[in-house]
Amino acid sequence: MTPTTPTPEFPKDPRALRPLPRFIFASRWLQVPLYLGLIVAQAVYVILFLKELWHLVLHSFAASEQQIMLIVLGLIDVVMISNLLVMVIVGGYETFVSRMQLQNHPDQPEWLSHVNASVLKVKLAMAIIGISSIHLLRTFIEAGALGTPTATFTEAGVMWQVIIHALFVLSAIGIAAVDRLTATAHA
Repeated sequence: MTPTTPTPEFPKDPRALRPLPRFIFASRWLQVPLYLGLIVAQAVYVILFLKELWHLVLHSFAASEQQIMLIVLGLIDVVMISNLLVMVIVGGYETFVSRMQLQNHPDQPEWLSHVNASVLKVKLAMAIIGISSIHLLRTFIEAGALGTPTATFTEAGVMWQVIIHALFVLSAIGIAAVDRLTATAHA
């Protein structure tokens, strides 16, 4: 029979921490400017989305179906990147900086109630796969013109994009498997 180590009691008042642990714990607030910078980046993506949408409206009558599809895929890509930014900003702040106290807010995202570093990693991996899928689909559509003088993709370039996408998928599967093993071990 092994003796159990008593669990240390944490002070109820955070100011009761010793100075060094308090300083180290407070350093998490250095991430706030990073999240604010991502909010600025999201504003840039909103402007990009509006610009692309305006381009779609202006050229929709003269454009081919393929050109319209490429513009729409670009819009979807911007939205998916924006969703990724929201996950990183909100989930990262909630996980690593401070609680947002949104429990009774009617607009609280469903996923935020059970977010932690593992859940955030899996969600980010899935979002990256979605974004990569859109880019790959755009490449396949544009690569249909391979062999013509206006082609912007080489066969090797398309192959590397497929390989990179497959690695994203394998990485996400690995992250999810490790997350599941860790959750099973804790249960």
